[in-house]
Amino acid sequence: MGQQAEESLELTFDEFCNYLRAHTRIFMEIGDKTYYLTHTDGYWRAQDCAVKNDKGHFTDCSELVPTLSELVRIKWIDGKNIEEVFEDCTFYKSIQE
Repeated sequence: MGQQAEESLELTFDEFCNYLRAHTRIFMEIGDKTYYLTHTDGYWRAQDCAVKNDKGHFTDCSELVPTLSELVRIKWIDGKNIEEVFEDCTFYKSIQE
């Protein structure tokens, strides 16, 4: 679990996918919600930054899927997928401690 950078990233959808493949984690803000998109334990997932488990880690709010292309296609954001809401999102680098 990383820390959200202060400066946002300016990315097209294709650049976003390439960035996430290379770095395996990114913060995504949409409206008043912040999500942590990450690849751990062989699966891609979205995690809700407002809800933490008993270990203090963000909790999963999407299905766990084996590929990034599946993550951007599943509808976990109020019935929409990442590609459908992409223009309304702001992305931030995840700074690892």
